[in-house]
Amino acid sequence: MTNKANLLDYDRKSLGSYFIEIGDKSFRAQQVLKWIYHQGAIDFEAMTNLSKNLRANLEQNACIKLPEITSEQKSEDGTRKWLIQVKGGGSVETVFIPEKDRGTLCISSQVGCPLECKFCSTGQQGFNRNLSTSEIIGQVWAANKALGYFENDKRIITNIVFMGMGEPLLNYDNVLKAINLLTDDLGFGLARRRVTVSTSGIIPEIDRLKDDTNVSLAISLHASNDELRNDIVPINRSYPISDLLAACKRFTVARDDEPITIEYVMLKDVNDSLQDAHDLVGCLRGIPAKVNLIPFNTFPGTSYNCSEIKTINSFRDVLVKSKIITITRKTRGDDIDAACGQLVGKVTAKAARHQKILTELN
Repeated sequence: MTNKANLLDYDRKSLGSYFIEIGDKSFRAQQVLKWIYHQGAIDFEAMTNLSKNLRANLEQNACIKLPEITSEQKSEDGTRKWLIQVKGGGSVETVFIPEKDRGTLCISSQVGCPLECKFCSTGQQGFNRNLSTSEIIGQVWAANKALGYFENDKRIITNIVFMGMGEPLLNYDNVLKAINLLTDDLGFGLARRRVTVSTSGIIPEIDRLKDDTNVSLAISLHASNDELRNDIVPINRSYPISDLLAACKRFTVARDDEPITIEYVMLKDVNDSLQDAHDLVGCLRGIPAKVNLIPFNTFPGTSYNCSEIKTINSFRDVLVKSKIITITRKTRGDDIDAACGQLVGKVTAKAARHQKILTELN
């Protein structure tokens, strides 16, 4: 199995090249993609419009290997969280959030995270490795299977957010291939604006994303000045706020001023004062943006507390009066530790690799 090509690692273009390499036609990619992502087929023998010889060739040299769901939890509010085992003994968490008008799947891009944001449980677990494309898209396939999509042909997952474990833009190539599969009509066929990549601010890759795909962008900002952000979002030491917002401006210009999402976790007596709100307004001036205020979700060992609701409301009012679209995100799945910032999975941190990434960024 280890020497076989996992076809979940290929988007349409690369899968077409694969079929040419094995002596067949590139259009076979279209047939196989439909089987995998439309019919839910992972057995080559089920792909009846492929020749018998090709099916035998694929059986010998390729596979469709999915990450394994090892546990599932259901929240009282309908949120579902899956623990998904990946190669090497680690695991990641994937969360489905049902709403009246949409179903959002929050997926992971790394086993752990190297960025060490202080208010995020994932960031305190250390970092092991990037997920492969098959492990990223496999989360979506497995969730669709669990929700009955392939049997009922009724779309349940309508939105994808790269807001699970890891920093997506530090795993750029694999994330981009997964995006291609999510938005390809032969893949899951999602509208590009229904796929959102959330980043703490890896500026070179924000610019690459602007040029490579048309998905939505979310920025985990959480502070309006460099002194505070250096502390709670350490990547800011490499990519300070002014440079990050300039990259955001370039991104919105390329999208005809389509707004980006600014994520701002509300930390009691840390970043939630009225002055912080006015400073945030100043930061966002001239940038098409909407703001998500995220009540802090606690986890074991943290020293932070969530801002009081009246404080959050006052903060929001400052933004709204400045004509910035602002919502307070409703906490979902906190009874199963599935809320924003609570995902942990199983991470066996590799300290040397972790430190290498941080050194390169700094």
